[in-house]
Formats: sequence, C-alpha cells, structure tokens
Amino acid sequence: MQLVMVTEDCIKQINFLVGLPRAGNTLFGSIMNQNPKVAVTANSIVNDICREIEKLKRSDTFKNFPYHESFDNICKNIFATYYKNWNYDFIIDRGTWGCPPNLKFLQDYFDGEIKIIILVRKVEEILQSFLKHARENKDSFVNQFWAKTDEEKCQMLLNKDGLIVRELIGVHHITQLDKNKHYGHIIEYDNLINKPKETMDSVYKFLNIPPFKHNFDTFEQFSIQDQSYDDIIVGKNLHKIREKGLSKTTHRPLPKSVVKECKNLNLWRNYE
Repeated sequence: MQLVMVTEDCIKQINFLVGLPRAGNTLFGSIMNQNPKVAVTANSIVNDICREIEKLKRSDTFKNFPYHESFDNICKNIFATYYKNWNYDFIIDRGTWGCPPNLKFLQDYFDGEIKIIILVRKVEEILQSFLKHARENKDSFVNQFWAKTDEEKCQMLLNKDGLIVRELIGVHHITQLDKNKHYGHIIEYDNLINKPKETMDSVYKFLNIPPFKHNFDTFEQFSIQDQSYDDIIVGKNLHKIREKGLSKTTHRPLPKSVVKECKNLNLWRNYE
C-alpha cells in the first residue's frame, strides 16, 4: 500500500527525498520534474512544520489537557493541507525525513508504505563542492562565518549540528537499522551522473509509478509551482545546475587532516 494523500478532487501519492548536501538533489529534482505528473520539491518546510507541532505535545498546556484525537487530526492532515493546490499525481517531499524524530513522525501519523529516496555522495566531494562555491561566490554562506582557511571552513561544515552531519545521521538511521531499511532507495551521486537512465528507471520502479522518458542532454534550472530558489540567503548560484550534459567537476585536494576525518564520516553513509 502506498502512502497517499486524498483531497477533494484527486489522490496524490506522497513520497520522500533525503539527500546529503551537494549530492545532486537539485539536479535530481530538475530531472524528475520533466515528468508533468511528478513534483519533487525544493528544501521543504513540511518536516519543520511537523517538528514544531510535535513539540506542542511537550507543552504544559497539552499535558494539562492531553486530548490526542484533535492533535492527531492536525498531524495527519499536514500534507493534505500543504499540497492541496499542487496539481500532480506524485509528490516527492525533500526534507530531513531520515532524522529519528522526523521518521518517527511519519511512522506515527501516516498509514501505508513510507518510501524514501536517498541521495548520497562521498563526504570529501561534498566539502570540495562547498569550497568551490565559496571561492566563486563571495556571498556564499560558507564565507559568512569565522572560518577563513579551507581547513577551517571544512571543520565548520562538519560541526555536529551542521547540515552534513545531520543528513548523515538521517541516512544512517534509515540504512543501518533493520527495521528501517525497507523505507529507503539509495542513489549514489556517481550513478546519477554516469548512469542516469538506469538510475531514474530504478526510482520509478521503487516508487511503483509509471515510467517516463527523460532528457539527459539539456536541463532547466529547478523550479516548481512557478517558484525558484532565492539564493540570496545562502549565496548566489548554490542551487544552479549545468544546463547541458552530465559530468563531474574536478576539485582541489582537501587538507590531509580533513581527508582523514572524511574517511570516518563516510562510514556513516555506508549502507552495505
């Protein structure tokens, strides 16, 4: 049974996307969104909405009068409300759904089969991509903090509360726990670039939706619902993709101390 959302006029299948940063999330979304029946979201606030609502359970007000039925009604209808005006048959919500509290929310409030696409990439390549963006865009968020050298910037990006580690924890939580493994479908960044057709075919098979013939030669910048990323917050071009062809960029080597740390972190993205 698929996880579905029922609205007044249609039934929409809801699935999820978890991805390490710089692992092809925006590219994957741009490719999938060539299919007029599919909508891959940008970084979604839905998981944030769920997390904030869940906090109310710990409030004194709720504890004083713990009426669960009405609270559960809100939780179960978040997706239906948020995506009410999205005219697609299949929606793939991108967020930190692998993080333990977020995955538990789905397990608690959604009936049916939870399916999560997981995009992964070597941690050293993620850091190299961030550093390249920081060199080419002075307004990059990487340049807005205390770190000055490449080594310092890498340490900042790898802090325990940062996006990389948070997503690594989410990937680990899905792929390393037997009770969660069936939720996930792994996509390696190298396979997305080098074997795009086979990779996308595997996604359609995993989600059990009709296949679609994608164009892997030219791409449009990511947009959905007539909305594009406003990268003024994180730095110009952070979500810009190449519009012609698929290829990997050659990056500068990382400091040796960072490479050593990456080897340890890569164990967290190891799903074998």
